Amino acid sequence: MDQATTQHAAPASAAAGRNRDIFLRISNHLARVTQIQSALAAVAKEVAQVLPFTHFDICLLDGPDWTVSYEVGIQTRWSRKRARLENSPVRSILCGDLDYMICTNAMEDPRQTFAGATSEPIFNHNLRSRVHVSMNVMGQRVGTLNISHSDQNRFDHDTLALAQPLADLLAPYFHALRAIEKARQDAQARTELQSREEGLRRGASSLTLALEQERQRIGMDLHDQTLADLTRLMRILTDETHPLDRSYLAEAMATSIRDLRQIIEEAMPAQLDLFGLSHALSAHLQKVAQTRAPRACDLRTSLVDNVDFEMDEMLPKDVRTAIYRIGQEAVNNAVNHAGASSIVITLDTDRAGDLVMCVRDDGIGFDTHGRTRRSGLAHMETRARLVRGHLDITSEHGTCVTFRLPLSAQEAPQ
Repeated sequence: MDQATTQHAAPASAAAGRNRDIFLRISNHLARVTQIQSALAAVAKEVAQVLPFTHFDICLLDGPDWTVSYEVGIQTRWSRKRARLENSPVRSILCGDLDYMICTNAMEDPRQTFAGATSEPIFNHNLRSRVHVSMNVMGQRVGTLNISHSDQNRFDHDTLALAQPLADLLAPYFHALRAIEKARQDAQARTELQSREEGLRRGASSLTLALEQERQRIGMDLHDQTLADLTRLMRILTDETHPLDRSYLAEAMATSIRDLRQIIEEAMPAQLDLFGLSHALSAHLQKVAQTRAPRACDLRTSLVDNVDFEMDEMLPKDVRTAIYRIGQEAVNNAVNHAGASSIVITLDTDRAGDLVMCVRDDGIGFDTHGRTRRSGLAHMETRARLVRGHLDITSEHGTCVTFRLPLSAQEAPQ
């Protein structure tokens, strides 16, 4: 071997040795981490020594039609949420059509900027030079390793000669870490689902008990009030020693009918079926103002309906009943426990298209220590969960009970 050949071989040998050292350090880093993001950060520091970059990320397949990305340095939309495979700038590699891709200027490369491509980060951060290589595990394509730089013509086939062995080294590690991450997420999702189901079970049990107590209350009202009145009237009618006072009997019967009608209305809101949800809530407000306020003239009530669709046609009966009962409980709490002088119910839709009911009063606020109100809150929360809604209560300058119903989760009424 002549002197020139020896001099040329020496730098190449030194570079190969340096690359081996970097790969060894990468392996040591990966052996000590269990999180994808921390593993990528450790790898990126080593890669930057031989391949300076503006952006470094990996893109992994997440099922047949989706991808998930992890990145360091610049944070872009690529790592914020899952993306459709068909929209990925590296779909040609992920689908197996190519093993690698080198872009001298990705901003002008149709492989990266096709219609529908999630290529905004390329333009937002001037990621002109890009090199992508496949990541494979046991002969199966699992993702891509992606290196980008803001300068044009930064990468070539010499870059590829380093990037592909790096991807081969990283692939099994990141594939395993992703499997661990998904298993952890699935376990967490199962735990949350079990917790929600247990909460719903307890809530439903509490609501069932409340319904049983309500039936008992109705029975006692009928026994102590209506039945007692009718028994008294029967005695008058069958007492032959005294003449009948028809005017007295008519007034007593009218009172019994009115009391019975009120008991029935409490048990089954006829207004809801006859005239609809908005009218039923408005009627309940008027009834509360007339019969429950200590000084009816001091209680101001109103209902504002800004909903731009037919709630009674779109929402199933059980959902409308749940909304009515939540509103009814919130209004009763405002009158019976908060000493409110003003109650306003607002029906509206938010930007997401969800139905929102807000019951706002100017009372003393919400006392979480009150047993009756606490029980009422539990029943409202259970009713909300049973129809896939969400209840929120704030207590500042009065109380605001907000019920939010995602309409996308509702089925059309039968």
